[in-house]
Amino acid sequence: MIWLTWRQLRTQLLVAAIGLAVLAAYLVYLGVRIRHDYTVDVVNCVPSDCDNTRRLFADRYVAQVSLLGLLLLVLPGLIGAFWGAPLVARELETRTDLLVWNQSVTRGRWLAVKLVLVGAAAVAVTAALSLLLTWNASRYDQWAGDRFAAMSFAARNVVPLGYAAFAFVLGVLVGLLVRRTVPAMAITLGVFAVLQIVVPTAIRTHILPPVTSTVRFTADAMQHAQGLGINPDTGASVRGYVMPGTWPMQSLSRVYNADGTPYTPTQARPCMTGGFGKDMECMERQNLHFSYTYQPGSRYWPFQWIELSAYTLLALLLAGCALWRIRRRAG
Repeated sequence: MIWLTWRQLRTQLLVAAIGLAVLAAYLVYLGVRIRHDYTVDVVNCVPSDCDNTRRLFADRYVAQVSLLGLLLLVLPGLIGAFWGAPLVARELETRTDLLVWNQSVTRGRWLAVKLVLVGAAAVAVTAALSLLLTWNASRYDQWAGDRFAAMSFAARNVVPLGYAAFAFVLGVLVGLLVRRTVPAMAITLGVFAVLQIVVPTAIRTHILPPVTSTVRFTADAMQHAQGLGINPDTGASVRGYVMPGTWPMQSLSRVYNADGTPYTPTQARPCMTGGFGKDMECMERQNLHFSYTYQPGSRYWPFQWIELSAYTLLALLLAGCALWRIRRRAG
């Protein structure tokens, strides 16, 4: 059974190995370049020109790193569609199941061996690419400081392994239920794509309760914000403040006086002289503050392990459903 599985899988594995080798060569080359430029432009930059060289460093590699992250983001879905969906659907569609499942090997054992061997290969390919990309982009991520961003989080470290396992087993189960290869591939891709949108936007933010801190309104704090908005009805609000290394849970933060009352446009008007430095000095003297709700940077790995565990559990549940379903099929 293992030998037969290998015979059927060897073409896909060969294609995957060639693609992985090409990508690995490019990732190593790009990673070396990123590390060199990081040392020159970020770590050892000329003090008078640091802002410019650091901005150029980020602009130089944002496209490559983003495209590679997108590739790793869609890879599990492709594995589910092209490796998982045809695994059983092809046998049912061509009616070869009448021969395959009437041998000495039971249909349950046949599927179990396929799930373990092909699933392990899918996870191994994804793990190799994830490891390479995580190493490749580590210096860029260190400078960008946005590890919680949807694409960065889903394309680094251990989470992609859970995606690959889940997508592969999902494809197998869908193929078993739909019994047609092309529709099963389309459904698998659709379900996986929906999850990749729903999880980061509606579920991941609620995995752990956020933390709320009080931030003093200073010029330094405003360097990490998109700006200050003053509305005649709602008062002053800080837009887009991000504490370095954290994941913000809000886009607007109300500004308050030292006594906790809202900071009003009337109070802000004397400080609005048109010069950023003088305006900030004037407002700092008023002891203003605003609240900031976020996920701390220290929670990055707990989020990674929790999401990996959730997808792995889903994969095991789907595998159990597939084994139960195939055993109930009429001979």
